Amino acid sequence: MIQLPAPLLTAAPARALIDEQISIKGRFLPPHCPVTVCARMHSEDDDLWEAFAHYNTNADGTVNLTKDHSVGGSYLGCEPMGLFWGLQPAPGAREGLRLRKKNVEIPYVVHMSLLEGHVSPGEGQSTELAAVTTERWYTAPGVKRIKIRQNGIVGTLFLPPGPGPFPAMLDLWGMGGALVEYRSALFASRGYASLSIAYIGHKELPGPQNRINVGASYFNSAFDLLRDHRQVCADRVGIIGLSFGVYLALRIATETGAKVRQKVQCLFLNLQLDQYIIEETLRAADKSQLFTRLSYPGAGHLIEPPYSPNSRISLWSVKPKKLITLWGGHLAPHAAAQEDAWKKILDFMENNLRR
Repeated sequence: MIQLPAPLLTAAPARALIDEQISIKGRFLPPHCPVTVCARMHSEDDDLWEAFAHYNTNADGTVNLTKDHSVGGSYLGCEPMGLFWGLQPAPGAREGLRLRKKNVEIPYVVHMSLLEGHVSPGEGQSTELAAVTTERWYTAPGVKRIKIRQNGIVGTLFLPPGPGPFPAMLDLWGMGGALVEYRSALFASRGYASLSIAYIGHKELPGPQNRINVGASYFNSAFDLLRDHRQVCADRVGIIGLSFGVYLALRIATETGAKVRQKVQCLFLNLQLDQYIIEETLRAADKSQLFTRLSYPGAGHLIEPPYSPNSRISLWSVKPKKLITLWGGHLAPHAAAQEDAWKKILDFMENNLRR
């Protein structure tokens, strides 16, 4: 009797940027049998996040997440990256968690396992058939991370490998506070210099930390600092914002006289207040004809780089009182929105900042 090799689970490439798809396959399994593929990962705060999906093996004893359909678990259907965007806090986790990368110089390490039968990760009697580990990075090899503390600006500049000069992005987040670097690191990994700045909730900014205590000159100075950097193309600088950062981006563009090469692309997520602010700001600057709106039904407010899990609710603050914020969105449509939006953002940057 010919003995089959032991079951095997592979993830390729084993090391990839966070916005890159990977191929997950199981082999050497009995044909037409139920299996579960599970992903587990600890955040930098040591909270456990997990996702799982139920599959039935093919006639040749394989399962291929790139083309096979999940029949249960964290998602349904053919979703090659569902184990990543489907990650959610494990049962019993702290309330209101949101997954945000703090140290972009180390990866997320995701442990994937192939389990016998259709089971849930928390079930103690599941049999592990095979396992593999993959690394998910925001920073590509050769990207430089530079601490910026200049002219009162608190930020981090990321530069792609090479001498430049590079097209660049000023990266603005919402009022969650702190210095958020991971989108800038990813932009640099895609060939753009990117400056991420803090403007609220950072110990090196004027207090109190729960208020914005910097004025328009702070943001304009940040734009000028990026534009004037010796490794940046001065006439090829864009601005991106999320949440309140969208308002700041439009304000900087109008107040600094930033050159708009073709059009302003804004991601509008079916929030009438957001639409009003954006359109009124552009109308006041006589640039309403440059407004391009993308609408994603079923997506939430927090559009992150692709394959990031959606936090439908998260803890906003604990002082002076506990505040939980509802961001909205459903897992699958939100994941599809993030993937499509990221592609359109990169295409827009390519068309307007490189050509």
